[in-house]
Amino acid sequence: MKKLVMLSIITAMLSCKEKLPVIKPVVITEKTPNDTDDPAIWVNRENPEESIVFGTDKGSHDVADSGVYAFDLSGKIIPEKSITGLIRTNNADVEYGLKLNDSTYTDILVFTERGRGQIRVFSVPDMAPLDNGGFKVFTDAGDSNPEFKEPMGVAVYRNPDTGRVYAIVSRKNGPSEGYLYQYELAPGEGGLQAGLVRKFGRFSGKKEIEAIAVDDALGYIYYSDEQQGIRKYYADPGKGDEELAFFGGEHFEDDNEGIAIAAYPDGSGYIIVSNQGANNFNFFRRNDNTFVKTLNLGTTSTDGCEITLEPLGPSFPNGLFVSMNDAKNFFYHPADSLSLTE
Repeated sequence: MKKLVMLSIITAMLSCKEKLPVIKPVVITEKTPNDTDDPAIWVNRENPEESIVFGTDKGSHDVADSGVYAFDLSGKIIPEKSITGLIRTNNADVEYGLKLNDSTYTDILVFTERGRGQIRVFSVPDMAPLDNGGFKVFTDAGDSNPEFKEPMGVAVYRNPDTGRVYAIVSRKNGPSEGYLYQYELAPGEGGLQAGLVRKFGRFSGKKEIEAIAVDDALGYIYYSDEQQGIRKYYADPGKGDEELAFFGGEHFEDDNEGIAIAAYPDGSGYIIVSNQGANNFNFFRRNDNTFVKTLNLGTTSTDGCEITLEPLGPSFPNGLFVSMNDAKNFFYHPADSLSLTE
């Protein structure tokens, strides 16, 4: 009898999970040629309605058929802002106010080009390359396992006190300690340079680490140790490499993937993580990382996601949440449709 009761409880729980109401997107983007992966949002602060959503399209492992596509807020591809002819792009991120010289600052798009073992850096919105063809990463990883040199995830951190900008990069495989590398992006002789400042981050060895997100204001890095949970570290390399938290694993079915941070000025907000195996998203409090809720946003097998709470015109007056969908496209949800204030 006890077994039957327990089975009934489990069945009921699964049924409730399956019956999560779907919050439908208001925009579905045009399709990319190959395989979408990760979005990034650039907010045009002079004209918010002309903000851009960037999305990676992975493509082949050894053919230059990959790209990073630019979309407007109606989901249409912007050809002149898109970057193609790449080999196996994975993740992307945007940062504001990178110093190029004493008088010039620019917003940037950073993404991993796994097929060439490098990260790329472009200015936004003019989409000019700033990296002289790319910055090689994990160059000291040795040749025993090629996956140790294959970049996947990337997030960019701008220290609000110093203005220094860093790219944090993950890879297809790596050691149990020092899985992530952090590079400072700074002006140097001949242009922008990427200098390695630290190696950090634990890895369970279970699957891989791809998704990374940075909370610039509070100074934390979060990353998904897939099938295990979310790990948290200081973003400022000067504060050390201690793991601050490891949470959420019990709330995921199979892979925990993309991470987006809904950040309010008072320090409140949410860490939003794709629950890929269940086709939904888990929400954790930004201040203490406790679990809050799960939402079904209609996507399937989501890898990356991103959010901004800045107003983007009449279509998205309180911000925008973007998530990858496995039909070679991205979904747009108004941020207020996620009930972030409850």
